[in-house]
Amino acid sequence: MVKIFTFLMLYVSLVFAVVNVNKANSAQLETLNGIGPSKAQEILKYRKAHGGFKTVDELVNVKGIGPKTLQNMKTQVSIR
Repeated sequence: MVKIFTFLMLYVSLVFAVVNVNKANSAQLETLNGIGPSKAQEILKYRKAHGGFKTVDELVNVKGIGPKTLQNMKTQVSIR
């Protein structure tokens, strides 16, 4: 019972957590709406090439992320 409760608490914290796109690893990025392994890798490549994101809106410059994807995940991301 304790294991189930612990798992549920971890799951809830992941679902409602805000992901810092300037620090997150691939697995953390994949928790975002609309972001799978390939888009997570594109975020990491963009971040490395440009020294990080200055605004959340800059995510639309990442290959595979358009305005709709950004809108769907905007409340889940931060840059700090």
